[in-house]
Amino acid sequence: MNQKFAIRRAVPGDESLLLELIRELAEYERMADEVEATPAVLAESLFGAHAAAEAVIAECEGRVAGFALFFTNFSTFVGRPGLYLEDLYVREAFRGRGIGKGLLLHLAGIARERNYGRMEWSVLDWNQPAIDFYHSLGAKPMDEWTVFRLDQGALERLAG
Repeated sequence: MNQKFAIRRAVPGDESLLLELIRELAEYERMADEVEATPAVLAESLFGAHAAAEAVIAECEGRVAGFALFFTNFSTFVGRPGLYLEDLYVREAFRGRGIGKGLLLHLAGIARERNYGRMEWSVLDWNQPAIDFYHSLGAKPMDEWTVFRLDQGALERLAG
């Protein structure tokens, strides 16, 4: 049974709540030991003078149900910015109510409103429920691409 829910933009003061949700997501993704974020870091990154990302929060039944965190990327081929969804998480008690889809539709609306050329995200290859969900929305996997990453230590070595 679907319940009504609302999606709102994250605002200053939501940092601890967002960190709680990020930690829950990290636990679900078996990456809890990788969370380094703090409320202060989130405050600067989301609401500071040079904010690098944005977030929205889903609320249902008077409680926080989930969140999505995203930022702008750019496609040289399309010649326009895009929306990159870094994280989407719905708490277990609220799954199956359309909240995840609602968050994605909300972000798609933001991308369209801002005239972005596309919306992209990554999913862990073992997360079949998420993969099936994304397929059901018409999203296409980019199987021919491999994600590379330089972590903080690698950046220090390269730049040093």
